[in-house]
Amino acid sequence: MSFLYPSFLWALLALAIPIIIHLFNFRRYKTVYFTNVRFLKQVKEETTSRNKLKHLMVLLSRCLALAFLVFAFAQPFIPKDESKVVKGAKTVSVYVDNSFSMNALSDDVSLFEKAKYKAREIANAYGEADQFQVITNDFEGKHQRLLNKEDFLAYVDEIEISPNVQPMSAVLERQKQAIEGSEAPVNNTFLISDFQKNVVDFKNDTSLNIFFVPLQSVEQQNVFIDSIWFSSPVQMLNQPNKIMVRIRNTGNARVENSRLNLKINDQTKAFEEFSVNAMSSIEDTITYTITEAGWHRGELALTDYPITTDDSYFFTFKVEEKLKVLSINQARENGFLKALFKEESSFELENQNIGQLNYQTIAGNQLIILNELTAVPSGLANELKQFLQDGGSVMIFPGTDSDISSYNSFLKTCGANSYTSREDIEKKIDFINVKQEVFADVFEKMPKNIDLPIVKKSFPMTRYTATNEEVLLRLRDGNSFLSKYSIGGGKLYMCAAPMDNSITNVPSHAIFVPMMYKITLVAGRDRQLAYTIGQDDFVELENNNKKSESVFKLKGKEEEFIPGQRTLGSKLFLSLNNQLKNAGIYELFMDENNPLAYFGFNFDRKESILDYFNTDQLRQKYPEGNVKFLEAANKDLSMEVGEIDKGWVLWKWCIIGALAFLLLEILLLRFWR
Repeated sequence: MSFLYPSFLWALLALAIPIIIHLFNFRRYKTVYFTNVRFLKQVKEETTSRNKLKHLMVLLSRCLALAFLVFAFAQPFIPKDESKVVKGAKTVSVYVDNSFSMNALSDDVSLFEKAKYKAREIANAYGEADQFQVITNDFEGKHQRLLNKEDFLAYVDEIEISPNVQPMSAVLERQKQAIEGSEAPVNNTFLISDFQKNVVDFKNDTSLNIFFVPLQSVEQQNVFIDSIWFSSPVQMLNQPNKIMVRIRNTGNARVENSRLNLKINDQTKAFEEFSVNAMSSIEDTITYTITEAGWHRGELALTDYPITTDDSYFFTFKVEEKLKVLSINQARENGFLKALFKEESSFELENQNIGQLNYQTIAGNQLIILNELTAVPSGLANELKQFLQDGGSVMIFPGTDSDISSYNSFLKTCGANSYTSREDIEKKIDFINVKQEVFADVFEKMPKNIDLPIVKKSFPMTRYTATNEEVLLRLRDGNSFLSKYSIGGGKLYMCAAPMDNSITNVPSHAIFVPMMYKITLVAGRDRQLAYTIGQDDFVELENNNKKSESVFKLKGKEEEFIPGQRTLGSKLFLSLNNQLKNAGIYELFMDENNPLAYFGFNFDRKESILDYFNTDQLRQKYPEGNVKFLEAANKDLSMEVGEIDKGWVLWKWCIIGALAFLLLEILLLRFWR
């Protein structure tokens, strides 16, 4: 046994006081015997002996009461695991998990309320001179400073459930930063959570004293919409569009004949029934026809209980009335391209001569075609590079007499392969990449003896491995006829020959129409269908507003705020700064009567996966000595936490002992006659 304040043991010298008083209270009498009272001698001797015993027991009770009182001030303890007790103030960091999964019920209250209660118990185990940090998934600036005990308890009371989810590695890093700023000799970090497997990702830092406080809920069922996507990269007017949806069931029971509803612009468009096995997922398809161009606000919803925050999935998309294609020509228009796009009302082809090119019209197109240009001017090359970076697509058909060096200067800046000298040799195409998006659904089944096009003159391409080339069509000699490159957010297509029937029969071949249609369709700039609250803190969109002093606002059903905004070239970046608290559709505007764009925000699906580490699994995952576990079920943590730095604390027992001996003294004096 050891003492936290051994200097108080000097007070044991005070035990001499009751002993001295007791000794000085003895009185000496001279004994005189009278014959007529001799028979009382025996009775008197017996009474004196009993009084002496009583006085000795009273003295002993007083001494022990005083001794235990001194021990209480000296704070005796029995060290745990031979650990050394350090005196002085302590720094305590407490993480309270306030994610959606903490809404789950334990035996009596929600895990979230129990977590807050446990945080208070931890604080009550420490003194007023100690410093505290409270941290949640919100990662607020005010939670990154040290507090006194009173302020800490007030902050704990203010914590609310949040849509944000943070990995444990990020939480511990924040706790470490706060602790390192303290000069206290003892630093402890507490993690109060349900410890979902998809967030427990940190590697143990042995420089920290880490205490896990796991909370477990009763078993629950959860079915939720995991993600959605369109089967086609571009949504077309008056044509069937397919929405793909992934539904997950994390419960232990199969879900039968549940309903999935699709709303577009607040109107129900379709519904599907689905069934999903326990602990598995399915992919379903909903088909509907878009009849109007412009922005569309979508919501997919199912019904599930008790966890409802993931039952809806919000998304937005924009349908262009026509996909715009710009063909930049050297001398004449390409008749095949003109005839191709004229037949389809969903496309709009514009032809411009290189000598009269309006550079301002480039950005408004989905696809730019360089049609047999003699050379690529440096000004056009710069515009095309920016166009690619912003998400547009460029297709190159070189002319038979083109200055290949000017093309290669442009291609080099894009990180693509280069053209080599022209070869006037007839070659046949013998490979179609049906795994690539351009040809992915052109053939139901690839014929064995398909008649593929030929080319009489071509510009072979280099084959540098450092490029991200995807060969779409390949010639029999191994050279590429049509290649694709991803440049920034856009796509670059290089063809080895012009679309001229005297040079190649590709324009008159059956493969030409689907090839050009698909290249145009996938050329549309990819817009993000949906965003995740807490993860997607920046939103990027086209900036069509030229007023630098303009202020954009975001508005949902329950909240409106001004996001941070920054303009870079033709892009506008909105910074959300954790201002979003509710899932739903948000409208971007400057003038409330004229919305500029719509965005769908959803809660993080990490919280929907009800898969937790129990205490035994955590012990196996983190067996190191600096990681300890506090069983939190129905136990007051104050005593257990107090023993962390002091071992088994005995001062309370000393107080009880002092009171017990004082009571014994009172009983001796009152009832021993």
